[in-house]
Amino acid sequence: MSAEVDLLLQEAKESIEAAQNYRSELQLRLHGLTQARKQVRGSSSQARDALQRHFSELQTAASRLLQERLAALLSEVDAIEADSIKPLDDCQALIEHGVGQADELLREGEAALRCGLGEKEDKLGSFTKKALHIQLDSLPEVPALVDVPCVSAQLDDTLLGALKEKVSRHGAVSSYPPVQIDELQERPGGVLVRWCKVDEDFAAADFRLQCRRSGSGGSQYEDAYIGRDQEFLVLQLDAHADYQFRVCARGEGRTEWSPWSIPQTGLTTLAAHEWCPGTEGYVLSSRRNIALRNDSMSRSCVIYSQSATYFCGQTLTFKISAAGGMDRRDSLGVCVDNGRGQDSLQRDQAVCMSTNGAVFVNGKEMTNQLPALSVGAAVTFDMEVVGVQPGLHGDGTSVVKLRVTIGSGNREVVFDWLVEDSLDALFFGCSFTHSGWKVLVF
Repeated sequence: MSAEVDLLLQEAKESIEAAQNYRSELQLRLHGLTQARKQVRGSSSQARDALQRHFSELQTAASRLLQERLAALLSEVDAIEADSIKPLDDCQALIEHGVGQADELLREGEAALRCGLGEKEDKLGSFTKKALHIQLDSLPEVPALVDVPCVSAQLDDTLLGALKEKVSRHGAVSSYPPVQIDELQERPGGVLVRWCKVDEDFAAADFRLQCRRSGSGGSQYEDAYIGRDQEFLVLQLDAHADYQFRVCARGEGRTEWSPWSIPQTGLTTLAAHEWCPGTEGYVLSSRRNIALRNDSMSRSCVIYSQSATYFCGQTLTFKISAAGGMDRRDSLGVCVDNGRGQDSLQRDQAVCMSTNGAVFVNGKEMTNQLPALSVGAAVTFDMEVVGVQPGLHGDGTSVVKLRVTIGSGNREVVFDWLVEDSLDALFFGCSFTHSGWKVLVF
């Protein structure tokens, strides 16, 4: 009986644990539903506010433009009327003056005819002189109606139709943005952001990536990238700090940007790669990620990283910002130590690529070759552990076999490299004999 009780007890405990796990999973899903509902309602409210604000601004601006245009046209009508009425008023005044003279002359003539014989001769003589002075055969010219302005308004009836068509296609409401962030990968001092289209019918010409630091005093979003690529490495980020990223797109032949993607939060726990300050013959940028060879007369040709910050599984990139004269000993690459006194990375315990594209492993040149370095070129180093084997000295130590991939342009060289098992991270470096070389590392 006790065995059966123990079995039942065990089954009860397992059922209780399963129920607890089930409840926890359901609670997580409830939380997810709450967040989803919050996103739907929040985004709907924001879209509603944006639409109302935009169309209210459009209505106000359109009303103002129509009022301004109406006022301008009425002003033109007033100006034409004033310019056209003035000569007519002048002509009317002249004619009315003539009518007044004619009335006065008629009255004098009639009076002269009615007067007695003694006064008739004088009055008729005075009347005749006055009639000659008035020039009764001279009449002012009155313009014909065809010569007088007939003001009218020409209104384009198609404007309302065109406006209606424009308004009917103005704005859009979408349930999902056409692009979404697909992946965030931490990199030393940065985050690699990848995005993809979720609307296959959307023909994207450009993408726009923005970034901001999270937190209560979070800053405004700032542009990090605009272009056709669908990934970008955002650098100069502080380690262990959360950053928010969002992306949008612009369609072919369009000027406006699409709605933003749902913001994604990412961070990097990896310290940024830095060149070693104080190295003779080199000057560094403020963030120490750019090294410039500025003194070809210095004894040292090699500059190393500040510390061993390259780990297997990462991608280390050197980008050539400026180039100087070439030398067969010039190179850049990864090494086990930052050995002082060396004049090149083409040595033991290092893998590197020379400026002419030759690849060296522990100081020995390989037969495979990559394109020579030039301004704008990027060289990548990728390493992964593929095995561990006993050391060559039989002292119990072991070595790690690393699969190394060096890429430059559209070509790659892949080989295996043996290093000590005790190494946690590797140094990087570059060596240039002549001044003018500038290298960004990330």
